[in-house]
Amino acid sequence: MFVLDDLLVRPFVGLLDVLHTMALDEQYDTAAIKDNIKENRLLYELGELSEAEYERRDERLREELEFAERVHEELTSGKIEVKR
Repeated sequence: MFVLDDLLVRPFVGLLDVLHTMALDEQYDTAAIKDNIKENRLLYELGELSEAEYERRDERLREELEFAERVHEELTSGKIEVKR
């Protein structure tokens, strides 16, 4: 019974783990967030954003970046995985 479970379930769990990792990697793309921070700064320097709007966006983006970096750190350390 356990051998059969291993043969039938383990490949699906492995696939779910890979899909989960890919989804987190795409959702928390640090390069894209860094690009958004640069774009925000450029818009501010060009005068298209007020200082208050720039600071509000910058704070939100930096929080996003910090969270995304933590997610990637946990992914590489193996702390995030699909529960079996």
